[in-house]
Amino acid sequence: MTSNEQIAQMTKPAVVSPEEWQTAWQQMLVKEKEHTRARDALAAARRRMPWLEVEKDYVFEGPQGKVLLLDLFEGRRQLVLYRAFYDSNVYGWPDHACVGCSLGADQVSHLSHLHARDTTLAYASRGSQENIASLKRRMGWDKIPWYTITDEFDKDFGVDEWHGHNVFFRDENDRIFRTYFINNRGDEAMGSLWSYLDITALGRQEDWEDSPEGYPKTPRYKWWRWHDVYGKEDRKWSNLVDSAMVTLKL
Repeated sequence: MTSNEQIAQMTKPAVVSPEEWQTAWQQMLVKEKEHTRARDALAAARRRMPWLEVEKDYVFEGPQGKVLLLDLFEGRRQLVLYRAFYDSNVYGWPDHACVGCSLGADQVSHLSHLHARDTTLAYASRGSQENIASLKRRMGWDKIPWYTITDEFDKDFGVDEWHGHNVFFRDENDRIFRTYFINNRGDEAMGSLWSYLDITALGRQEDWEDSPEGYPKTPRYKWWRWHDVYGKEDRKWSNLVDSAMVTLKL
């Protein structure tokens, strides 16, 4: 906790009137909107990255035994696979995974929203399934699929010495492509629905996005659901969205 002495020694900003504060905030809002537009443009550029076909049959160990990379998609079109450090060479083992990777796992939002956009999030480590299962129970990460790396996957995809998110796409013939990769400080912002979708090939799949021709899109907001009612039509919510869109002229 920051001490009172440290707080007292801080060089603090000016204290102003409500009117002056509002003016300062309006000036910052211009920069905030610029940042949002730049972030959207970056995500649009990611959707136009070339793809790399994955030609090896990578094998992982799951709770039910051996599985292939294709199985990690769980039948969905996209896979975000995070390499988390959890094995005997990692500080905290076996009670804990890497401190930074654990902080990231604590940030992961409810996975049903990702699933609704045809996207699976999974973790992979060198630790055994027995240890991973114990770790997940202890840390409250039961909902995150977590696999054991058994071959050269981590080396081949740049995550043998450092953490990172690899993003994959499964096409209509079950061919797998690597579409994006993010690591280092890029990992620290991950965890929210939007942060994951914005690094995928399909993006958020909403009608306002700048995506290549033919990419799937649905009306913004209408696909949103409470996490326990996905798969059910909600006409009342759709009508509320339509009314809001007219009012806001979106």
